Amino acid sequence: MELTGKVAVVTGSAHRVGKIIALALARAGAHIVVHYHSSSESPAAVAEIEALGVRAIDVAADLGDPAGATAVFEAAEREFGGVDVLVNSASNFQKGSVLTLSPEDWQETLAINLSGPFFCAQLAARSMLRRGGGAIVNIADLSGLQPWAGYPAHSVSKAGLLMLTKVLAKALAPTIRVNAVAAGPVLKPDDWDDARWQASGSRTLLKRTGSGYDVARAALFLLQEDFVTGTTMLVDGGRSIV
Repeated sequence: MELTGKVAVVTGSAHRVGKIIALALARAGAHIVVHYHSSSESPAAVAEIEALGVRAIDVAADLGDPAGATAVFEAAEREFGGVDVLVNSASNFQKGSVLTLSPEDWQETLAINLSGPFFCAQLAARSMLRRGGGAIVNIADLSGLQPWAGYPAHSVSKAGLLMLTKVLAKALAPTIRVNAVAAGPVLKPDDWDDARWQASGSRTLLKRTGSGYDVARAALFLLQEDFVTGTTMLVDGGRSIV
């Protein structure tokens, strides 16, 4: 896929990894729909993207509600006439115990991390089919492949996202390609201290942490490489096989 002039929706792209991916797409020539939930950083993200010579808008929406996905894609349709690329990056990272996790917290995580990407993909695919094709990348992490007992809802949601990737790839082929990135330690969670983060890096084969740029480069490859669909690319420094 040639990204110049394409329209990309990147969910959760006002900050962190989502923003890094959005900027990478903008450098490749794509116009960007910056989705955010409540971040005050979205105007700065839009300004950085537009400084690269492409157009950008920001859209506030709660993707835990299907109406939020509708709002994002209605805005993309109004501004750009549709979309060619979707990167599902928005996510929460909720810790919990299987013995005490509340129904509300379980439902919230599944809604944001799994239902949200599905409804965004559904709406994106309808637009892409009208425009002759497109590509989707879902951003997951190693909890989708390994059981993280301390993050039960998150782990289950990301495992579901990886299966959703395969289901979408099979259902939407050959016109729309769908892939995923499963990231290892690439960006320190807000509630982790430096010692915990460094310890996480030491458990990879490469003995270090990565960065959001590693995820962005992987996402760009999966978007641009026309003979790859239905796959999950590990960007984890070898952590999954330690």
